[in-house]
Amino acid sequence: MKQVLHKKLNELQATAICGNDISSSCLYVSALTIMYAGQYAWISLLFVGVVLFLFRKIYGEVVGALPLNGGAYNVLLNTSSKRLASIAATLTVLSYMATAVISASEGMHYLHNIAPGINIPIATIIILLIFTGLAIVGIGESAIVAVVIFITHLTTLTLLVATSVWFIFMNGLDVFNLNWNLPITSGTIMNALFLGFSAAMLGISGFESSANFVEEQQQGVFPKTLRNMWAIVSFFNPAIALLLICIIPLAQVGEHQESLLAYLGETTGGSWLAYLISIDAVLVLCGAVLTSFVGVSGLLSRMTLDRILPNYFLKQNKRGSNYRIIISFLVLCISVLLVTKGEIVALAGVYTFSFLAVMGLFGVGNLLLKFKRKKLPRPEKARGISVVIAVALIITAFIGNMELNINSFYTFLQYLVPAFGFVAIMLNRSLIIRLLIEALEYFYKPLRRMVITSNRYLSKMNIKIQSQEFVFFTKGDDVAIINKVMQYVENNESTKKLKIVNINKDNENNDLLISDLKVLDRAYPEIDIEFIELEGVFGPAIIDELSIKWNIPKNFMFIGSPGDRFSYRVSELGGVRLIM
Repeated sequence: MKQVLHKKLNELQATAICGNDISSSCLYVSALTIMYAGQYAWISLLFVGVVLFLFRKIYGEVVGALPLNGGAYNVLLNTSSKRLASIAATLTVLSYMATAVISASEGMHYLHNIAPGINIPIATIIILLIFTGLAIVGIGESAIVAVVIFITHLTTLTLLVATSVWFIFMNGLDVFNLNWNLPITSGTIMNALFLGFSAAMLGISGFESSANFVEEQQQGVFPKTLRNMWAIVSFFNPAIALLLICIIPLAQVGEHQESLLAYLGETTGGSWLAYLISIDAVLVLCGAVLTSFVGVSGLLSRMTLDRILPNYFLKQNKRGSNYRIIISFLVLCISVLLVTKGEIVALAGVYTFSFLAVMGLFGVGNLLLKFKRKKLPRPEKARGISVVIAVALIITAFIGNMELNINSFYTFLQYLVPAFGFVAIMLNRSLIIRLLIEALEYFYKPLRRMVITSNRYLSKMNIKIQSQEFVFFTKGDDVAIINKVMQYVENNESTKKLKIVNINKDNENNDLLISDLKVLDRAYPEIDIEFIELEGVFGPAIIDELSIKWNIPKNFMFIGSPGDRFSYRVSELGGVRLIM
C-alpha cells in the first residue's frame, strides 16, 4: 500500500488538535465537580492536575520508546498480545465515538441558547458532516482550523479569569465566605473530595489523543503537547472553580449547570461576555469533534495494518487521509446519535468509563514495557512507584464514577460487549472460517452445490490469510530465544511461513543456529521455517530492500529489543515490530 507523505505538525498545531478536547472540559467539569465536592471542588481539580503530571512521564516514556500511532493499543501490542491490545483499541474507539457525539451535541445546545430556532439533532449531524469533510481534506488543513479555535478558546478563558478577578477585587469575598461555611452535602470532607475527584477526572479527557497521531508530529513535539495540556488543565480548571465559589452562591450552580461559565461571564462582565463565552463554547466543542476524527483515523489505520481490521480501510486519498475510516466513523457516530435519540446521559457512561479504562491500560502498558523491554532506548523514564500510584488513582476514579451513576456503567457495558464481539471475530476469523467449512461439509448432502462453491471460496480466503509470510531478524540467538519467537508467531499470527534472517557481517559460523532451527522446524510442524543468511549490515536500508523484494510489509517483520548501542531509532525501521 503506497503511503502519501504530508507535512508534519508543529507544536502549536499538535497541541491545538488534542488541546481543544481537554481544554473544553472547563465548560462542564467545574460545575460537575462543584455539584459533588461543593466548596472543595478546586482542591479536587488540583489533585487531577497531579494525576495528569504523573501521566506526562508515563506517556513520554512509552511513546519515546515506541513512537508509533495507536496510544495504549501500540504499547500493549509491543509488550503483550494482540488480544489485550485490541481491548485497549476498542475502548479508545468507544471513547472517541462518545466524545464526538457528546461534543457536537453540547456545542449545538450552546448554539441553541444564542439562536433558539435551530434543531439540535439536525445541527449535530451537520457538525459531524462538516468535520468529516475537514478530516478527509487532510490533517494539515484540520490543524489550521484547530489552531484558530484553540487560540480563541484560551483568549476567552483568560478574559473570563481576568474579569472575574477584577469583580472579586471590586466586590470582596463575602460570597466565598458564605460558600466556604456551608455544610458538606456529601458527608465528610474526604468523601466530598473523593466524589469530586472522580467527577473531575473527565477534565483530562483528550490527554490520550496526542499519542494516537504521534507519527504526524514533528520530532520532539509529542512531549511538548503533554506539557502544554497539563499546564492548561492544571491552571484553568481549578482557577475557574475557585472563582465560581468566590462569585456565585453554590445554591445557584445547579440552576445554571449546563451554561455555568456563560452565567459567570454575565455576572462579572455583562451580557457581552456571556455571549462571547457561548460562541467560544460552540467553537471549542466542535474542535473536540475534530480531535476525535484525527485520533480515530490514526488508531484504526494502525489496527488495519496489523490485520485486526479489513484492508479495505487502508485506502487513502491524494492528501494522505484514510477516508474510508473517517466515513465509517461518521456512520457509527450518526447511528449512535439516532439510537440514543440525542440522550447525552446515555453516552456519558460510555465516554467516562472507556476513557478511564484507556488511561489505566496505558499505565499497565508502561509497566509491561519496563518489565519486558528493559533494553529499549527511551528519552525519559517514569518511576515504577509513580506509575503504580497513577494507575491506582485511575482505578479509584473508575470506582467513584460507578458510585456516582451505576446506570451509566451498565450503558457502557451495553456498548462494550458488541464492540468486543466484532474485534473477537476479526482476531479469530481464520478459526471461524475453518468452522464454517466444517459446518458446510456436514450439511453438504441436501445443499451439495452450495457447499462445494462456498467451500472453495472460504478455502481460498483461508489460504490467502495463512499465506502471508513473516520475517524475524536474528543476531544468532540461542534456541531458547528462537523458541519464544515461534511461540509468539503461533499464538498471535495466522501464517504457515516464517523466514528467519541473519545479517552476517563478520563471516560468523551459523552451523549451531542452523542445527537449532532444524529441531524447531520439527517441533512446529504447522509453520515452515526458512533460514536465510545475508551479507551486510542490519538497518532501515536492508529492511526496505527485503520488504520490496519479498513483498512482505514491514509490520510483518520482527526483531528483538535493541540495546543502547543500536544505531537506529525504532521509528526509523518503518514499523518493524518488537516481539522479544
